[in-house]
Amino acid sequence: MQAQGVGAPTAQPAAAPIPSAPSGLLDGLVGILIFSISLPATRLALAGFDPLFLTAARAAIAGIAAGGLLLALRQKRPERGDLASLAIVASGVVIGFPLLTALALRHVGAAHAAVFVGLLPLATALFGAVRAGERPSRAFWILSVLGSAVTIAYAARAANGLSAMGDGLMLAAVLICGLGYAEGGRLARRLGGWQVIAWADLLALPVSLPLVLLWIPAAPLAAPSSAWAGLAYVSLFSMLIGFVFWYRALARGGIAKVGQLQLLQPFLGFGFAALLLGEPIEPAMLAAAAAVVACVAGARRLA
Repeated sequence: MQAQGVGAPTAQPAAAPIPSAPSGLLDGLVGILIFSISLPATRLALAGFDPLFLTAARAAIAGIAAGGLLLALRQKRPERGDLASLAIVASGVVIGFPLLTALALRHVGAAHAAVFVGLLPLATALFGAVRAGERPSRAFWILSVLGSAVTIAYAARAANGLSAMGDGLMLAAVLICGLGYAEGGRLARRLGGWQVIAWADLLALPVSLPLVLLWIPAAPLAAPSSAWAGLAYVSLFSMLIGFVFWYRALARGGIAKVGQLQLLQPFLGFGFAALLLGEPIEPAMLAAAAAVVACVAGARRLA
């Protein structure tokens, strides 16, 4: 065996693997916590703004903030091949989900809308399998369906009234959001979590900004302060900051595995709805939430 000389090149250490379980889980929980306030905040904003203006305004504000962030940090432009994926993300989470949920919340309450949020983990996992090639185990799918069933069963009994129009809009919102989550999680593995949502927000800006000018209310300053607070929240937190954590979590921990954390979102949403909108909280929520946590833990372990 030949001895290595002083001037001989040394072997380079292998790149450290990206942490998955602890950091991905923590990022995912922070993202879900932020997203859980989105429906109540949207309901507050709808007290002063039309759904079309609200959708355009939140996208435009997020796009301007994202553009400033990308410029300040001198981020490299995405490759031409990434534009289609970024367009899917923008269509799903920047435009589609906010618009469809805002329209749905004109027909149903926040608690009823949470029924459909319970379907997001399954939608995200399904699109993760299609778009990112993930192949979770059969046990994972069984626990995912069980967790979704528990969530929907509780949310359905907690909801008051039914609306075919609202239900259809929420179902469409969940499907397009699941696609946007999965596509963004796949893209975040190369571009980075916050870069994906920032570029998607910026990509939508040429559409959202003119629509703000087109749909601006005659007297926007007449809107109550709570509506402005809701608009500020859904623009900066729901459209930008929350996705910084969420897409990073999906990239690190896996789209299907981390996506199961969304089963907790309806229960957190009920809590925030109680704080912000005065909706009641039932003791049964704790038992249902415990069952969902068990399903999430099992699904993550068996994925």
